[in-house]
Amino acid sequence: MTLLEDAARARINAYAPYSGFKVGAALRGEAGGVHVGVNVENAAYPEGTCAEAGAIAAMIAAGETRIKELAVIADSPEPVAPCGGCRQKIAEFAAPDMRVTMATTSGRTATVTVADLLPGAFSSAAMEPR
Repeated sequence: MTLLEDAARARINAYAPYSGFKVGAALRGEAGGVHVGVNVENAAYPEGTCAEAGAIAAMIAAGETRIKELAVIADSPEPVAPCGGCRQKIAEFAAPDMRVTMATTSGRTATVTVADLLPGAFSSAAMEPR
């Protein structure tokens, strides 16, 4: 099974009662584990969570800390890029040249690198104790 298939299968369980916009994400950690996430909305709209953030949290909970590959799928006319907050999260756990595949449920895809998504990402090295 591909990461895109894993993301599509997870997307079915997304909780999007307000927008109806369901998103699924799947990532492969450096150790080989596949971790999935879905978007979860709630009545306090900005307090929901993104699919990419959910997949990253699942990866961390499983003991992995680096993303090797990521796929995101949504029911939209064009592939949807991760939001700004997720771009930063992805950049913290992946190399700048890591591939991110964005897809639609109708089969359209686009693949970019993390650096393409977030040029000039914040570096966690700037926040380490001195």
